[in-house]
Amino acid sequence: KALEHRNYPPGQHGIAHRRKKISEYGTQLKEKQKAKYTYGLLEKQFRILFEKAERAGGVTGEVLLQMLECRLDNVVYRLGIAPTRAAARQLVSHRHITVNGGVPSAAVKAGDVVAVREKSKALEVVADSLRSNRVSKYSWLEWDGASMSGKLLNVPERSDIPENIKEQLIVELYSK
Repeated sequence: KALEHRNYPPGQHGIAHRRKKISEYGTQLKEKQKAKYTYGLLEKQFRILFEKAERAGGVTGEVLLQMLECRLDNVVYRLGIAPTRAAARQLVSHRHITVNGGVPSAAVKAGDVVAVREKSKALEVVADSLRSNRVSKYSWLEWDGASMSGKLLNVPERSDIPENIKEQLIVELYSK
């Protein structure tokens, strides 16, 4: 009997005191958390990025997603150099990635060349990830397999970003 599954939450009140409908604030918060967890950011980092997007001009939500997509760890992931965003972040933080032949920066601009360092080209993680044929299928990125480098051709438009994030809810949450 202890392993019997119930379709209501545990506790004395069980099914009686469960909120039936999620509030507007709840949906906005969930959307923000989805974006944060997808791109692997903490609250303060996300907030600072949102404020930069607000100051940048244009549609704040779209600009925010474009900034998230242009982060170096995300570009490394999208190029297929790393299997996950967390692995991409580790490659960047351990200095296995260069931008324009030099030290990596947090944000990649259009025209920047992101490459794997010479000493790091033999890394098992990089080789496995590139072998899995997940290499860049995005219109704003270009991959050169011979030199193990990719180029950010332009900042992606909202329609090009495959993430299922409703950025307007994030903007509404922060504008309270």
